[in-house]
Amino acid sequence: MRLTRTFIPILREAPREAEIVSHKLMLRAGMIRQQAAGIYSWLPLGLRVLRRIEQIVREEQDRSGAVEILMPTIQSADLWRESGRYEAYGKEMLRITDRHEREMLFGPTNEEMVTDIVRAHVKSYRDLPLNLYHIQWKFRDEVRPRFGVMRGREFLMKDAYSFDLDEAGARTAYNRMFVAYLRTFARLGLKAIPMRADTGPIGGDLSHEFIILAATGESEVFCHRDYLAFDTPPADVDFGDPAALQALVDRWTSLYAATSEMHDAPTFEAVAETDRVSARGIEVGHIFYFGTKYSAPMGARVAGPGGEMHDLHMGSYGIGPSRLVAAIVEASHDEAGIVWPDSVAPYDVALLNLRTGDAATDAACEQIEREFGAAGLSVLYDDRDERPGGKFATADLIGIPWQVVVGPKSLAEGKVELKRRATGERESVALSDVVVRLCS
Repeated sequence: MRLTRTFIPILREAPREAEIVSHKLMLRAGMIRQQAAGIYSWLPLGLRVLRRIEQIVREEQDRSGAVEILMPTIQSADLWRESGRYEAYGKEMLRITDRHEREMLFGPTNEEMVTDIVRAHVKSYRDLPLNLYHIQWKFRDEVRPRFGVMRGREFLMKDAYSFDLDEAGARTAYNRMFVAYLRTFARLGLKAIPMRADTGPIGGDLSHEFIILAATGESEVFCHRDYLAFDTPPADVDFGDPAALQALVDRWTSLYAATSEMHDAPTFEAVAETDRVSARGIEVGHIFYFGTKYSAPMGARVAGPGGEMHDLHMGSYGIGPSRLVAAIVEASHDEAGIVWPDSVAPYDVALLNLRTGDAATDAACEQIEREFGAAGLSVLYDDRDERPGGKFATADLIGIPWQVVVGPKSLAEGKVELKRRATGERESVALSDVVVRLCS
């Protein structure tokens, strides 16, 4: 993609209302535009990042055995009355009425709707276990939406819902998501630590938040230092082996880790002082097991092996891809701008032509652009008639992992400059070798 042909409205300065790093940089890099309080349009650059995150989330959900569906954003209030949550949820729920005076709502979450789907079609233990997920826009009417897409009113959410015959099966389902989340965040370039957490309005008696440590985090968290060195579960982890899953979860819950709501100071102080980490953290995922909280009042029951009826045991599991975009920026930036991990960057390579209009540099850039495309790498080609300093600043702000710089002097020697955005390291590479260098 050529920069002159796409839409990336770069800002020299961040608007005054932007308070945290991710909000400032996402606005400056032309990724988003605010439409109303806590509601944003996703512009081309931001949307590319969002879609890459969404795809990684989807791949790891599929790997764990979850099945994708898509539920409506607008829900009937009657379903929420069945579960008892319609009045209890609070003012964060956007309640609406259609032209026939039917009470509806813009879904903040989907426990009721997915329970309604399952109770209509799942009648026997033979249909279990089942985990259904979707990736959908949601709305929660935050009283003070702040920090850009980190805490917006409208947000993209992956929510999964597991259904099992009994508590033992539900715990295995919980462990599958626990392990899938560890893999998901690692693939996004994040070190997420599972911490005991409050269940809030979702309910239940077992819950973990997945937290990344960041100086600009929204809350204080506490954990053992060893978590920072734990290895991510491998790609070949057997999601069909309950014992192996339990062993992984046991390891990742063997040390102290808690959010501020669940923090137990005496227990934490029993940890060796050199191993205690007290820091700011950003929640990037939240999982819950809540038993029959929704299935019992809504009549979601199945026949067991002996014909006896069982209320389904359920869990829910959320990851916010739109929130993750901001969280990654908070965790990975410098004074010049964003530093995207390779896995989620909007483009793989920023191609900078330092003398647009020069026959030699134009031809070299077109050659590089074609070769990278043939190799399966995405390229943002800065072909603007702009000073080199402006092109360097734009490339650093946007944060694309690799920069290929084509200037007349180096090109005269048959070379281009290659810069790694994350480290700032530069090297001179032969024009004929630059694609091979990045693909090796």
